[in-house]
Amino acid sequence: MDAAGTIAPQDWMTAPETRAVVAALTAEGQEVRFVGGCVRDALIGRRVKDIDIATPDPPETVMALLRRAGLKAVPTGLEHGTVTAVSDHHPFEITTLRTDVETYGRRAKVAFTDDWAADAARRDFTMNALFCGPDGTVYDPFDGWRDLLAGRVRFVGDPDQRIREDYLRLLRFFRFHAHYGRGAPDPDGLAAAARHAAQLTSLAGERVHEELGKLLAAGDPGDAARVMHAHSILAAVLPEARRPETLAALARLEADCAVAPDVAWLEPDAVAVEALAERLRLSKRERKRLAAMAAPPVAVAADAAPASLRGPLYRQGAEAVRDLLLLDAAARAAAGAPVPLETVRGGLAEIETWTPKRLPVGGRDVQALGVSAGPRTGALLRAVEDWWIAEDFAPDRAACLARLAELAASE
Repeated sequence: MDAAGTIAPQDWMTAPETRAVVAALTAEGQEVRFVGGCVRDALIGRRVKDIDIATPDPPETVMALLRRAGLKAVPTGLEHGTVTAVSDHHPFEITTLRTDVETYGRRAKVAFTDDWAADAARRDFTMNALFCGPDGTVYDPFDGWRDLLAGRVRFVGDPDQRIREDYLRLLRFFRFHAHYGRGAPDPDGLAAAARHAAQLTSLAGERVHEELGKLLAAGDPGDAARVMHAHSILAAVLPEARRPETLAALARLEADCAVAPDVAWLEPDAVAVEALAERLRLSKRERKRLAAMAAPPVAVAADAAPASLRGPLYRQGAEAVRDLLLLDAAARAAAGAPVPLETVRGGLAEIETWTPKRLPVGGRDVQALGVSAGPRTGALLRAVEDWWIAEDFAPDRAACLARLAELAASE
């Protein structure tokens, strides 16, 4: 495999912990290369998060070399050639070069190889099939560097074959387009994705949930969602996502207001929430949030005065009110009647500074007035609470006790 160019060694490449791993793996003269996301992100100046290294050595040799150098070696996936090295508390995923013998969904039966081009040929996208030597030499067997700079997410080889190997790659195509693409998606990849959309129902809910979460984490997932909707791909995997234009509006709000709307754009009806939560294996917290958005327990208007949010904040908490405010603002924007950004920001500021309140009186105070424990006690406390909220939480304990006595006497 010929070199495609060079890049200046990056800080993550020259860091002592990285050098220690590279030195251990090359101690007997073997060549190793960085691969995948770290190379991709380095080439376009993005922050590198995880460092993956490819080597022709089998995993048993990798573990022996690491331990001989005094580094921790964790056998995270020996069957598939993966070892995790830990150097100065930093993890490095090291994988032996592989070819696919048989593919069946998420997993594949692999054979180890020393052929760099064969390993690259089994990867999903050209921008993920880039290698980089420790000296900065870049190897690019499928023109991924050019695709990366052009904002073009392109499958390695035949898109249909890549997708059939693992149908999750269909969602990854749109996730990577949301994070790295510009303009319209690659037409060959899009056509293949549309052809195989019905197969998405065969994927485990956890995998779909994770992949969609990564798509939503993009700076602006709206365009990708609109394309998925237009080609019946969202309908196959997430029929509750009926309004991709709302997601686009939420993404703009996220950028403008520095908040994350998360699952607020799904807008399922109350009946569908439980089925959706079960299908995607949502956490209890996510289920609760989604249920609150499907059947809002309080009314929240994005164009209302910030002070009007305090009652809902008291009853439902900051997270629920934030979700409802953003959803209302996005729905209005998608309908062509946007709320002024400063108004939305004012509401968000009110939510951010909210301090939970506690009613100054309780059941014992009612009983001290001679009222027996039971439904009447609860009714009196609710009446005092409603009055206290209407007074913007200003009345202190003495005032609340007086109001309580007044209500009890009137009954």
